[in-house]
Amino acid sequence: MILNDLRIMTLLDWLENDCLLTVARCEPASNDASFRRYFRVTIEDKTFIAMDAPPDKENIVPFMHIANLFKQAEVNTPTILQHNLDDGFILLEDFGSQWLLDVLNEQTATEFYTRALQGLLPLHRHENLLNADLPAYDEALLRREMALFEDWFAEQLLDVELPQDLWENVQRILIDSALEQPVVCVHRDYHSRNLMVLPNGELGVLDFQDAVRGALTYDIVSLLRDCYIDWSDEKIDTWLHDYFKQLKTEKVVDVDFIQFKRWFDLMGMQRHLKVCGIFARLHLRDDKSDYLKSIPRTLNYIVQVCGAYPELHAFQQFLKHQILPAWQKQSLLLLR
Repeated sequence: MILNDLRIMTLLDWLENDCLLTVARCEPASNDASFRRYFRVTIEDKTFIAMDAPPDKENIVPFMHIANLFKQAEVNTPTILQHNLDDGFILLEDFGSQWLLDVLNEQTATEFYTRALQGLLPLHRHENLLNADLPAYDEALLRREMALFEDWFAEQLLDVELPQDLWENVQRILIDSALEQPVVCVHRDYHSRNLMVLPNGELGVLDFQDAVRGALTYDIVSLLRDCYIDWSDEKIDTWLHDYFKQLKTEKVVDVDFIQFKRWFDLMGMQRHLKVCGIFARLHLRDDKSDYLKSIPRTLNYIVQVCGAYPELHAFQQFLKHQILPAWQKQSLLLLR
């Protein structure tokens, strides 16, 4: 048991003296890209997850609000068992430690991705979520996210300045595409390291506290063009087309697949620009450098999408001649 950390000591005191639980064991459960920490606690031979979210850095109220909304919509999220708003602690059902990423391979991928896409249907059609009081994934938020690429990745990590006319044109294309899509509940981080494989084979959903109302394709591309694992274009197109047919049947979309695929591609590019910035920030600001290993895959997605759309070819050339060489030079130092 870890006892040399004041936050953990306060957490254990809350569990034992306020919740009247006897904690037999407490150990780290997972790493997180935020300031939140998770611990697996053993209580009467059963395990639970304790979230530690320091109130000066994290707010657990959105987590609790969205957890309740998702439960109402029958999204498979961990049950909240106890909470402490003042100290930023939550006791949760334990979904285990097997990420979807752990079980994905050529033989299992179609089964699990089909299951994961089915898990998105409530977010795309459930009335409670469609009408929920969630922040809007609007132009301001889309721009703030893409600014992470310029600020943290290009300028601070690579020391490369983006040509402003070119960069504004790219942002305008991506924003317009996002805002013309059907508006649904967006998990915002729906990928193989936030989906857990439960003992019964079902998938559990984690890290949903940043949910918003926004573009239909965001979570789909987060899953299928995952920053932690990649698949052939043929597989992705097959999974995407199958899910598109379901969305058509459910009357969630009324466009053809070509338009839907364009939405998917450009939404993925917006997300991957943001993610490059986040990975750079985690390294530079938070001393969490493991995420740098996923930058090559993430950059490759961006370059590929630019190559598919003539209006993005100029940005593709800038990436190839400025960003990629600067990254390759920097990565020789960072990824040794």
